[in-house]
Amino acid sequence: MQGKIYDCSDEQQRAEGIELAAKAAKSGRLIVTPTDTVYGIGCDAFDNDAVASLLAAKHRGPDMPVPVLIGSWDTAKGLVQTFTDQMKLLTEAFWPGGLSIVVPQAPSLPWNLGDTRGTVMLRMPLHPIAIELLREVGPMAVSSANISGHAPATTAIAAKQQLGKMVSVYLDGGEAPIGEPSTIIDLSGPWPYLLREGALSAERIGEVLGMDAQRLRTRPGQPTPAPQVAQNNQHVQQPSQPPQSQRPDGMQPGVQ
Repeated sequence: MQGKIYDCSDEQQRAEGIELAAKAAKSGRLIVTPTDTVYGIGCDAFDNDAVASLLAAKHRGPDMPVPVLIGSWDTAKGLVQTFTDQMKLLTEAFWPGGLSIVVPQAPSLPWNLGDTRGTVMLRMPLHPIAIELLREVGPMAVSSANISGHAPATTAIAAKQQLGKMVSVYLDGGEAPIGEPSTIIDLSGPWPYLLREGALSAERIGEVLGMDAQRLRTRPGQPTPAPQVAQNNQHVQQPSQPPQSQRPDGMQPGVQ
């Protein structure tokens, strides 16, 4: 049944729902799955027509490319140009979990995720339903399950209220545990740069990479702001964090 919600707290519905969701994705249709951050709308990452349908369902254009979710660490190595030491550190520390990593993609991949300019955004979610589905389907193009400009869905019902029958199967895993989008870090430039702070803070990522959090928040090509110091023994309030800038290459925040 088109657009049916499967309650994955029920063992029988979970098994049936995951089986049907995998078949739907493999046949070029859209599904919704829970993740640890928010619910995601997804399809086979290598089915370019399905990716175009996903973007249309979200009312988005190719200027906002679709991230890719994977079900294992080894899968990432086949999708990237180089599995760098920095990527290794981050995946070992935060995968599965709420960190999306932008890296140069392997040059031979036949997918079309949007205007990525040779990069791909990868994440391994910390959610058993999503992982089981990904291991059945393989890499999936997955974006937050909402119409662009609306709040990301944290339940299957909220996702269906926005996406309706454009999605074939909804997997209901209850409320998303984190309830906010992933943090996005770009490793394709001269130094790691946070496109968005979400589920993970710059401070936690900086500890793993051995970098100052403010450096991670600074776009390559811009000077790193000097830390403020107290004057006349008075506390100087730190400025609030500026909004994250959009990348000029089209890989934008606001996604899984």
